[in-house]
Amino acid sequence: MTLDHTCTETGTDGNNSLAPLGRYSEMENGVSTSSGLKNRSSSSGDFARQDTYHILDVEIDRGCGNGVLCSAESKKIELYKYNDIPGFLKGNPYVTQGYRAFLPFSACVKSLFVWNNETINVWSHLLGFVLFFFIMIYDNIIFIPGIHGTLADHVIITIGLMCYQFCMLCSAGYHIFLCHSERASRRWLAMDLAGICIGLIGCYLPAVHYAFYCLSIWRDIYLLTVFLLCFAVLTIQLNPRYFASQWWTQRVLLFCALVAYGIIPTAHWVYLNGGWSHKLVQMFAPKVARMYSMGVLAFVFYLTKFPERCFPGIFDFIGSSHQWWHLIVVVAFWYWHQAGGEILSYRTSTPCHV
Repeated sequence: MTLDHTCTETGTDGNNSLAPLGRYSEMENGVSTSSGLKNRSSSSGDFARQDTYHILDVEIDRGCGNGVLCSAESKKIELYKYNDIPGFLKGNPYVTQGYRAFLPFSACVKSLFVWNNETINVWSHLLGFVLFFFIMIYDNIIFIPGIHGTLADHVIITIGLMCYQFCMLCSAGYHIFLCHSERASRRWLAMDLAGICIGLIGCYLPAVHYAFYCLSIWRDIYLLTVFLLCFAVLTIQLNPRYFASQWWTQRVLLFCALVAYGIIPTAHWVYLNGGWSHKLVQMFAPKVARMYSMGVLAFVFYLTKFPERCFPGIFDFIGSSHQWWHLIVVVAFWYWHQAGGEILSYRTSTPCHV
């Protein structure tokens, strides 16, 4: 998951500013890094035109035979330093090494099992997907029937967890395939941004549904508002005009506004329930505060690039800010789902007039 602009490096004239690969001069095994990168990108492109198809601009070979792509995939995946990678992969100069570049599809997948500076970013959300998938199975088979939940409860909880899973997969896909090509990284960034919006819907849907369970009019108003806001943010985010590095600040602010919007229905919900004296408010309001605290903490890591900013090169493979961002997001989603389970249990056991 990323709000980064690392793969949208464009100049003010709108042209792609992919850094010339010819200037990279680090020698590896007697062959210059620039030559390796250039040969890999050009040979992959030639082979792709002959026998490949595309999914989100990731070239997938139909069959190997004696193709150059297959011979490239059979070799060890090389990792590069920050100064040796193309411009569209640059974004955090404090992570100085461990980069992949111009890998074909099979090599991108193979890199899942090669230790690099994206390994934790990828696996944190792949495992997050697995976690929420099994939670979804457990909730539908054991938890919801155990509290005598309704069909609507099954639907709401399942949709929320599927939103989390979609977010996890889009994020993992971006971090797996961003090194394939500039076009692929841009397309997968778009998927990642879409995943963030869907993940936020997964947070809002169960919370608003059960918080306003006895106030159906407000429930419907706030849910409709959330869906419209997410659609508007996603539409603006993916507009080619704004999908460039110079609009990075505005894109981040849009997501911040979408998250901060949740304070409005929360404050209204507390007021409608008579303030802090209501049992449900005492139970649920602190959970909202903890959720926002985790969100702020994750965003602080993301913006400040701490700790690698203070110790460049030390946290290249483990402990960098983006990895903390990923881990906190998974924990926050899990915590929010647990909180939703508690309010669901309360609703199934407490009549609305209480």
